[in-house]
Amino acid sequence: MTMAAKAVERYRGPEYRRLLQAARRRLEGNGGTLEGSIGVGDPDEAERKALIGITGRPRTAGTLARAARVLEFLTTRPEDDAEITLAGLAAKITGHPKTLDHPAGLSTLVLRALAIRAGVPAPGTAEERRELWDRYEVVVDDLASRILVLNLPAEGEGLGEWLTAAARFGTPFQVTLHQLGTFAITLRAPVVHVCENPAVLRRAAAELGPDCPPLVCTEGRPSTAFHRLAGTAVHGGARLRYHGDFDWPGVDMAGAVARRYGAEPWRMTAADYLAGLANLGDLLEGDEHLRLTGRPVPAPWDPALGDSMREKGIAVYEEAVAEPLLADLGG
Repeated sequence: MTMAAKAVERYRGPEYRRLLQAARRRLEGNGGTLEGSIGVGDPDEAERKALIGITGRPRTAGTLARAARVLEFLTTRPEDDAEITLAGLAAKITGHPKTLDHPAGLSTLVLRALAIRAGVPAPGTAEERRELWDRYEVVVDDLASRILVLNLPAEGEGLGEWLTAAARFGTPFQVTLHQLGTFAITLRAPVVHVCENPAVLRRAAAELGPDCPPLVCTEGRPSTAFHRLAGTAVHGGARLRYHGDFDWPGVDMAGAVARRYGAEPWRMTAADYLAGLANLGDLLEGDEHLRLTGRPVPAPWDPALGDSMREKGIAVYEEAVAEPLLADLGG
């Protein structure tokens, strides 16, 4: 049973029934927004434990209302809205910059809800908390939010000079959100290729060196640093070409980057998926890691892609299709 299925099964118990009914009535009554709070009158012991299990500890109605306002802000703001710091978010919602710091109860409650919405486990370490906040473009640490780039020369003092020097030698370079906020740069590249896995960028650096066209790697889900750099590139006239994993999160990320920046999906068609599947060959036998899990996501640029992925039920990760990507970059 997948993690998502286990989560759904967990909340089928009778102790959650009244709470979920109250939540449904609230959502139906206010058009699906997260405004207001819900509760269960006269909870029995099982219901009380269930509520504590969701929130981590007993909560006051002030805490729950604040959490609802934080969630509404994060899940309804436009995709192209500027990032916000954790302290700025806390001050905006509660009037105090420290209320969302770990291990405050409000922080724990909001992160649990965001993890459920994203379909990931609740964060247990500082790095996992940073990554979850970053997924919603809330900046906890502008040094931890970064983007890996190869051959992306730029104009401007400091960062622009470093990027240009790195491109001259064809060496990968890590750019942090702190650098992007400190130094103003201008990018003039006509096309910037984007990949998801650093293994692709590493091979491009090794095999193509300074001759590789501009390439950036998200290293998983695009970070706030990626969004800042991508916006700068598009503003300078660049066209983005995006490639990611052939799994449902990968398709979801490709669609989000396409919507936000007008990016062109790069070798992300049904034909590319099936070719990658054929290349896996015997690796498919008994490898549960390659089974597609999670909610299917449409691919508007090629509806046949989603159909093929649902039919085959197999994920094709970027490393397995690196050859045609490198051929494009080398061409």
